Amino acid sequence: MNTQPTLTKDGQETGTTGGSQSSDGLKAGLKNRHLSMIAIGGVIGAGLFVGSGSGIAAAGPAILLSYALVGAMVVFVMRMLGEMAAARPSSGSFSAYADRALGRWAGFTIGWLYWFFWVVVLAVEATAGAKILESWVPAVPQWGWALIVMVVLTATNLGSVASYGEFEFWFAGIKVVAIGAFVVIGLLAVFGVLPGSDNPGAGFAHLTDSGGFFPMGAGAVLTGVLMVVFSFMGSEIVTLAAGESEDPQKAVTKATNSVIWRIGVFYLGSILVVLTLLPWNDKSIVEKGSYVAALDSIGIPHAGQIMNVIVLTAVLSCLNSGLYTASRMAFSLGQRGDAPKAFAKTNKRGVPTAAILGSVVFGFVAVFFNYKWPDTVFAFLLNSSGAVALFVWLVICVTQLRMRGIILRESPEKLIVRMWLFPYLTWATIAMIIGVLGYMVIDGGSNREQVVLSLLVAALVMAIALVRQRLGKNVAPAEELERV
Repeated sequence: MNTQPTLTKDGQETGTTGGSQSSDGLKAGLKNRHLSMIAIGGVIGAGLFVGSGSGIAAAGPAILLSYALVGAMVVFVMRMLGEMAAARPSSGSFSAYADRALGRWAGFTIGWLYWFFWVVVLAVEATAGAKILESWVPAVPQWGWALIVMVVLTATNLGSVASYGEFEFWFAGIKVVAIGAFVVIGLLAVFGVLPGSDNPGAGFAHLTDSGGFFPMGAGAVLTGVLMVVFSFMGSEIVTLAAGESEDPQKAVTKATNSVIWRIGVFYLGSILVVLTLLPWNDKSIVEKGSYVAALDSIGIPHAGQIMNVIVLTAVLSCLNSGLYTASRMAFSLGQRGDAPKAFAKTNKRGVPTAAILGSVVFGFVAVFFNYKWPDTVFAFLLNSSGAVALFVWLVICVTQLRMRGIILRESPEKLIVRMWLFPYLTWATIAMIIGVLGYMVIDGGSNREQVVLSLLVAALVMAIALVRQRLGKNVAPAEELERV
């Protein structure tokens, strides 16, 4: 059976030729409420809860500027991606757009790198969740909990896209409610109007009363950027999921327009609350974690266990979305002939079974490496995927520079979301991302190792793409991608 994707006049993938939509294509099983919550919860990862304490210790109150800089960069990238996704929703998202705008090698390379990133994340999140669950039920070993979590969420994804959406709706909902409550309760305590609070209600005094706003120097803002940038990865998931929604254009437009307040409230808002409840150099921020320390300062009992529940929810959400995202990228690569043909097949429920199982198998292997050789093999996998998030954002920017002209030429009525100040802000974002990558190299240590190893893996994947292209191994030739 021919597994080439057919493109509508709008450039959207409609399934595969030679089979019906129900048996060979993805189904629109995600409701608007699913997409809305995926969009909101997509920016809230476990890294926000777990890693923010280290960032505060490194930069002091100036970490707020680090979050603001990275947040602005993500807002710009999402605006660019939203422009392309609203015009041409696709399960391959930025990989499919790079395929069209930059060449087959670009779509192949960034698609496989993104898949690689998320299957490694599966192992990281499964292990993080297993540690929390083992602390509650020590009778089950950590590897057993990791296996249980992976199997349950794999079954969820294999069921239907609607079951994934439903699980993610509730996972994301818990995160959103938790952070929203944290911000509201925290601000009440900051101004001394929270009944029964143990916090002195110092207002914004803690932002400057322990060495000023820049206690570690202005350069610490850049150090903070490196520490927080990867906690933002996942914002782009909604553009992949939009292809399986009832109204892709509406979903993408809504998600793109709301990204500013989402980052403002969940990241800047919650970190501001932590920094105003406690002095930045309070030892409990690092020892207990920033959010637990903040809750303790208010006098909320069992703050540690409450935060463990929230972190576990964030971990499961990330694991659920990671498996979904990896499988949809594998599905899109399969449709374009850049992955095994089986990955492009879906069952009667519109689920790409082979793409899901292929992704989760690698995830299981990565989990095994994490337990067997955590400091060697798994450390290599982790570091070699560490800078992929920045590579993805960079490719989105470069692709948008070309796709704007293509969309205007072929279907200008589809340009319902526009990047601001094009092309100047696009070039400025490119410069910001390259600047972060450059500073990671200059900073040395693990940051330099992540960039170097990620570049080596990217070069290897790109070389494979170029060899395949030269040998004519692509199922969908370049001229097929031009047909709209």
